[in-house]
Amino acid sequence: MNEGIATTPFGGGSIDARQILRRNQVFKEQTRRRVEASSTTAASADKWRILRDLTEAKAAYDLSDRSIAVLEALLSFHPERQLDGSKPLIVFPSNQQLSLRTRGMSPATIRRHLAALVAAGLIFRRDSPNGKRYCRRDANGAPQDMFGFDLAPLALTAETIAAEAETVRAEERGRQALRSEVTLHLRDIAKLLQAALNEKRAGDWEGFEARLQALSGRVARHACLADLTERRNRLLRLRADVEKTYLEALSSCVSSNEMSACVHQFEHHIQNPESDQTHESALERKEDVYAAKDTEDTGQARAEHRTQTETSGQETVSLPRILNACPQIADYSRNGIRNWSDFLGAVALVRTMLKISPTAWNAASAVMGEAQAAIAIAAMLERAEHIRSPGSYLRALARKTGTGRFAGLAMMRALERQREGRDHPGSV
Repeated sequence: MNEGIATTPFGGGSIDARQILRRNQVFKEQTRRRVEASSTTAASADKWRILRDLTEAKAAYDLSDRSIAVLEALLSFHPERQLDGSKPLIVFPSNQQLSLRTRGMSPATIRRHLAALVAAGLIFRRDSPNGKRYCRRDANGAPQDMFGFDLAPLALTAETIAAEAETVRAEERGRQALRSEVTLHLRDIAKLLQAALNEKRAGDWEGFEARLQALSGRVARHACLADLTERRNRLLRLRADVEKTYLEALSSCVSSNEMSACVHQFEHHIQNPESDQTHESALERKEDVYAAKDTEDTGQARAEHRTQTETSGQETVSLPRILNACPQIADYSRNGIRNWSDFLGAVALVRTMLKISPTAWNAASAVMGEAQAAIAIAAMLERAEHIRSPGSYLRALARKTGTGRFAGLAMMRALERQREGRDHPGSV
């Protein structure tokens, strides 16, 4: 079979230099790849795998969905699943059959998409003298000359198509990750702004809300990576500014020794505090189980509580010991915890995150003292996954403190024993 003849389209259409150069380039590239693949199996590929990859990478080849549908129809006329590009793979369906296998596509539309596939270098046109597609056979019935479309270029470019498809998949994964990140930043910033406004913290929250509004809106499914990256970066800057302002407001409240006053000042903004206490009391019995675990040495805790109440009204637990038993609290301080003021500021942020109402905090502080209540919250943070309702848990600890059945020092010892157990799994 002569492979070099009739590579221009049949009909009255003219041909220009660009078409000739393109034809020669494709023909030379096909010949080179066949020579390279003659001694290897690199030219063989699964036709349906190629089609799937090309469907994902169609933009790289300037193809539409309908062009892919025409190519799928051409592949269906090749009997073998594997395409061996080391030899011609010519199919010669009629326009009528192509129309049937492309769900009734018109002949003019089919010709347009066939031209797109040829221009992309995925198929090669081999027209007969009269423009018909057919197979000429010898006296024994073996194929001698075939005129139609050669699928060998598709097999020879299978690796390139697969690489383009992987690039598209990687971009899509990056796009999905950015869309998720943008959505999370929008949600977290909005919640932090709402908390700051509810608590009447000092700061330009209206300005932050305006910036957030400019960055809000639906995250487009097919937004380009550059737009998503720019939006994510602007949200990161906004989030940093909001968190910085919020933490500075907390620090200023703590440094002026007005933490309790701040809580009382904002308590009237909590709507229906009685309903909050009712909801929390429904879970108090279950949370008492966790409180009991933290006070295993009940008799010793009662004695320590009586002694320290007579002297200072609060338990004396050193700050380094608290940080050693409750290391997670340090993650909620911008510059680390170096003194009690830093510790109380971090606790204020944590209790907001744990959704402990100002009512519950005031009640606990009144019974336990502010320092011991803060120690209890730091300890609760260490076991947050076990505590369903932090507010009712804090109330339960406050009641036990009032009756002498709980002390923060005992909680510290329980946490220290837990950490020692994790550090030394073999110990009893």
